[in-house]
Amino acid sequence: MKGQIIRIISNLYTVKCGDEVYGCRARGKFRNEGLSPVVGDYVIIDINDNVITDILPRKNELSRPVIANVDKAFIIASVKRPELDLFLLDKLICVITYNNIEPVIIFTKVDLLSAGELDIINGYKMYYNSIGIKCLYNNEVLEIKDLINNSIVVLAGQTGAGKSSLINRLDNNKNIKTDDISEALGRGKHTTRHVELYEISNGYIADTPGFSSLDLNMTKDELKYTFIEFEDLECKFRDCIHDKEIGCKVKEAVEKNDILKSRYDNYLLFLKEIER
Repeated sequence: MKGQIIRIISNLYTVKCGDEVYGCRARGKFRNEGLSPVVGDYVIIDINDNVITDILPRKNELSRPVIANVDKAFIIASVKRPELDLFLLDKLICVITYNNIEPVIIFTKVDLLSAGELDIINGYKMYYNSIGIKCLYNNEVLEIKDLINNSIVVLAGQTGAGKSSLINRLDNNKNIKTDDISEALGRGKHTTRHVELYEISNGYIADTPGFSSLDLNMTKDELKYTFIEFEDLECKFRDCIHDKEIGCKVKEAVEKNDILKSRYDNYLLFLKEIER
């Protein structure tokens, strides 16, 4: 019988097959083959012995958090306590896009902002939407639910940004544990200990210990293609990496404020990181 792994605790795999849920063990052959079932995997199970017999091909997989077959990543970005970190936001967009996952930005804690601060955040929201990256506030619940429909969604973002709180807002029956922000550190405490898929709005949303794999394991050419607003600009040189080259249309767009300067500055920092 075909099903999908929705939770793993120790060596017990919870597999959902239609409306039924089974607790299964993994067959020993996977260890010998260097394979390990992960949350999100589509698998074949023997319901008589409650054993996973096969792992079906994955369309993608992440190592931190360990999850497979992800459609979208909601980047939960706090705008206050902790402050908005544009470097982390853009780096997450790069890594997520590189893994063929659609990034969606969700700003949280907007109610803590002054009117002037809100204007700045509204500007960021408009920019990201304008380049084709969906950007929402966490109180836009219906819009967020529409994005979950028929998808597997993973949450990303700094600790304390409100990832578990968002799940509770989307479905108050889930009652995921949250914790207060540490005043000394200005960030939250980890409250999620394992990866689990929660069924919400005809899809799944993963509460995880955090999207912590932020290594830019890509080439310079691959990096520039993760910046969606660069794509339609034709530079003088086809192999332009938008750094020191003459006739670079990306740099011209930054000077005209058509490209957000913080995005371009972060791109240059990522370039240096790859070149090290």
